[in-house]
Amino acid sequence: MAIKDIVNKVLQAIEIARNTGKIKKGTNEVTKAVERSQAKLVVIAEDVNPKEIVMHLPILCNEKKCPYVFVPSKEELGRSAGINVQAASVCIIEPGEARDLVNEIISMLKSGGK
Repeated sequence: MAIKDIVNKVLQAIEIARNTGKIKKGTNEVTKAVERSQAKLVVIAEDVNPKEIVMHLPILCNEKKCPYVFVPSKEELGRSAGINVQAASVCIIEPGEARDLVNEIISMLKSGGK
């Protein structure tokens, strides 16, 4: 499966979870959610500058065994999270109606995006 397809699925999952479940927006909120083992899926924007802002997230996610995925644009990430500003990272706490989509994304990540 193409990277673009995965990115589209991830952004779609965030939108659905935003409307029917619960998400956290912003690196501080995401970090807390991962530390508390609340995050089901962490989404990090690749174009964050400086990179140090989100560099700790993949390490923390690996420690907590929380799946994470990168998307190219913090602008798109912010838009799908329902905010009018860019978002460096977002996480899904309660997938709501996006549960199947989130599970599909997580299994794609585990299989290396195949």
